[in-house]
Amino acid sequence: MYQLPPLTKQLSYSAIAVMTSGGDSPGMNPAIRAVVRSALNNNIKVFGINRGYSGLIIGDIFEMDSKSVSNIIQSGGTLLKSDRCEAFHDPAVRKQAATILQEKGIEALIVIGGDGSLTGAHLMAVENSYPVIGLPGTIDNDVHGTDDTIGFDTAVNTAIEAIDKIRDTALSHERLFLVEVMGRNSGFIATNVGLACGAEMIIVPEYQIAVESISFTLATNREEGKGSSGIIVVAEGPEPGLTDQLAGQLKKLGQEPRVCILGHIQRGGVPNAHDRILASCMGATAVQYLLAGSRDIMIGVKDNKLIEVPLKDVVEHNKKMGTELLDIAHLLHR
Repeated sequence: MYQLPPLTKQLSYSAIAVMTSGGDSPGMNPAIRAVVRSALNNNIKVFGINRGYSGLIIGDIFEMDSKSVSNIIQSGGTLLKSDRCEAFHDPAVRKQAATILQEKGIEALIVIGGDGSLTGAHLMAVENSYPVIGLPGTIDNDVHGTDDTIGFDTAVNTAIEAIDKIRDTALSHERLFLVEVMGRNSGFIATNVGLACGAEMIIVPEYQIAVESISFTLATNREEGKGSSGIIVVAEGPEPGLTDQLAGQLKKLGQEPRVCILGHIQRGGVPNAHDRILASCMGATAVQYLLAGSRDIMIGVKDNKLIEVPLKDVVEHNKKMGTELLDIAHLLHR
């Protein structure tokens, strides 16, 4: 259960807009649904923006009603579509976006997305004195100021389900499988997946080790009979090719590894109960924070409490991953 903040209504809004931006994540649709219905139940008109900031700057905006979000709580992806908009890096474009919203009578914006999307939201808010609230929607769980992000739990479970199937072949052939999961600059998915599936090793960008050292350790463990699951979980890292490099090194050391890249299956699929509940609570609470007078904030979760986090803090800090789960995974493998 999430503890929701006690908020007092301070302002009134006639119309707000909601959009999704950046990489899609399971749970974006429940978040959209929550924003729309919470606003409508407060007598606020709601507009949807198609394709994130790209749609905003061309005015691809439409009014939404309760029926428009019926039966989407169980759907993956995003009803509003998404995009990555390079043009939004330009302050003039952000000013244009605020002007478009104001001309349509839209008085505030709720943005659902990851760190890049939330950076755009913050800049638009401070440069144009425009009310914006962000929701952390990303499978990477790498957003500062929140313990959890919309889509992370579903992505982890999707990867675990796939690895449980891969394990059957790994055990049958006594062979190593290098399973690559998403996480360019973040090892949260890899760490949680690796611990949950009993991986022999978890490789994440936060704690880099030389490829040759990793390969030698894995090969030595196999020769000494220490390997058990046959599964190595590798975060994709900022540069492509790490998993293939590991496979090449292991072959030189006499192993026969197989590479399995899970890729975008981690983004898709039905959001699980955890992400539906998280997204619903965050979406509804975002509207309540607007009415309470808040702006330029993100809705986060800390110790099962929904909190407001200044977007300035979100975009200026990186979320750090500790070694606790990695240590437990290493301990339990031996």
